Amino acid sequence: MALHRLLIVALIVCLGGEISISADEPNRLTQEEQQSGFQLLFDGQSLDGWDQNGNWAVADGVIARQDRGGSLTHSENLPDDFELRFEWKVGEGSNSGVYYRPGQYEYQILDNAKHVDGKNPRTSAASLYFCMPPSHDATAPVGEWNRGRIVCQGTVIQHWLNGEKVVDFDYTDPKWASNVELLRLRGGDLAARGAHLSLQDHGDPVKYRSIRLRSLSEEDSIDHSTVTPAVISEEALKAEKAKLERILKSRAKQAENAKSE
Repeated sequence: MALHRLLIVALIVCLGGEISISADEPNRLTQEEQQSGFQLLFDGQSLDGWDQNGNWAVADGVIARQDRGGSLTHSENLPDDFELRFEWKVGEGSNSGVYYRPGQYEYQILDNAKHVDGKNPRTSAASLYFCMPPSHDATAPVGEWNRGRIVCQGTVIQHWLNGEKVVDFDYTDPKWASNVELLRLRGGDLAARGAHLSLQDHGDPVKYRSIRLRSLSEEDSIDHSTVTPAVISEEALKAEKAKLERILKSRAKQAENAKSE
C-alpha cells in the first residue's frame, strides 16, 4: 500500500500536478486545514515546543508515553476559542486525557471496554470528564487510531470522535446546571480560560499524533446543536457519588493538614 501511494505521488509530480495532502496523512495539514488557518503543534519528528520530564518520546512519527514523569505540555497558551484536532491510541485498559482549559477541562482518552471509567459514560472516552457524557461510544477497537476533535467557542463546548459529534452543549444553559455543578465540586471551573494544552500521563500506554490547532472567532460557524448525552445507569451513578465523596473528603483533609502546619 505504501509503495502504491508513492508511485501515485511520483506520477502526479511528473505530470506537473499539485499534491493535496489527504486526511489520513499523519502529522500533515490537509489543503482544507491550511486554508482554515490550522497549525501543526507536533511535526512528527521532535517535541520542540513541548515541556516534559523525559518520559515522553517520539518514534515513527508518534508521541508515546514511555515512563512515569508527568504530562506533556505545550509551551504556548491556547486561545480562548479554538478548534483542536488530534489522533490518539491506547493499549488495553489504558487511561489518559487531553486537558485544554484550566479547572479540569479534560477530553477523556480511554479503553472503554477494559478500564473501570468506561462503565460510566460521564468518564468514558470523549466525555468532558466528570461533567458531560458523550452521546454514544464511537471509539475504534483498542490498538487502532482514533480521531479526536475539540471545539470551544464562547460558552459552547463540542467533543468529536472519529467524525461523530458526541458532545455539544452551552454550559450556561440551565438544563446542564447539575453537570456543571458536578465538575465544580470536583474542582473545575468551566468559565476559566488560558490553559496550556496538556497530554496526561496516567501511568498507562498511550500514543498521540497529528495535533493541529486553529483559533476561532465569534463569527466562525461551529454548527452548534445540542447533542443528547448517554443515559447513566443507577449503578454508575452510585459509584460516581462515592467517588465524589472520596474526593471531597480528601480535599477537606488536605485543608486541615495545611492549617495545622
